[in-house]
Amino acid sequence: MSTSKAILHQVFLYFWMAIGAFLAAFAIDVFLIPNHLIDGGVVGVAMICGNVFGRQYLPYFVVAFNLPFIYLAYRYIGKTFLVHMLVAVLMFVGSLAFIGNFPWEFKGDILEIVIIGGALLGIGIGLIIRVGGCLDGTEILGIIINRQTGFTVGQVVLVCNIFIFGAFGLILKDWHPPLLSLITYLVVHKVMDAVIVGLDETKSITIISKNSKQIAEAIMHELGLGLTIMYGRGGFSGDEREILYVIAERLQLADIKDIIFREDPTAFMAIENLHEVANGKQGAQNHNKKTRITKVFSQIFGK
Repeated sequence: MSTSKAILHQVFLYFWMAIGAFLAAFAIDVFLIPNHLIDGGVVGVAMICGNVFGRQYLPYFVVAFNLPFIYLAYRYIGKTFLVHMLVAVLMFVGSLAFIGNFPWEFKGDILEIVIIGGALLGIGIGLIIRVGGCLDGTEILGIIINRQTGFTVGQVVLVCNIFIFGAFGLILKDWHPPLLSLITYLVVHKVMDAVIVGLDETKSITIISKNSKQIAEAIMHELGLGLTIMYGRGGFSGDEREILYVIAERLQLADIKDIIFREDPTAFMAIENLHEVANGKQGAQNHNKKTRITKVFSQIFGK
């Protein structure tokens, strides 16, 4: 990659990181804080302290509580991720400070607050993670503990958040906001997962049929898709069969199903989600571009 292309690529990444940081800060400052809700992780701890000592101190708490994890990221993960995390945190803190100057508060039905606020926060954090940044140090802690023990990153993050939401309930002496915060947290992670993985999900389809030749020809000629033919044998019957393996986009599934059941109404079909598809040199390049934190979130979401 030439120098100009490399610079343009970095500008593009930081642009989307800035958009993500602003959306995350907007969701927290406009939707969550006015309705006494919190996020999980380090940001959640900072929001609890902001609730106790004053909303205006929230940006300082975010930076202060992330400092130990920034050091851990430098020591155990790498300098590139450290730079991305620092930039993401500073953009997020700057957005919090900017939005805090305006009296923007969303007061409405609790369902609207949880869904809209959670969706905006999930989109913001998802964009940051997708370009290689991170706002929350609990994932870094999860990476380190995962390397030393048998606990997964997701388990570490979940345990941390249980303590954070529990502490929030004890401080408020009211368990209604922590429970709503937990529901918001689930919305955040669902939306964040969609942003990280992408909306155009790739599927793998395994097909077992007595008319495998006709199905294969129809899929290749009518849809223009390639496929792989494997050979298997029934466990009970012992009959040898051809097994078709197809990779397709989600929107192509309906056409594939129509072809399969048109050629053989008794065909067996198994469909699975694919997180990533690599092919030769392009696949190797995509693999090199994939950041450590994206791999970690793939662990968390079980993709």
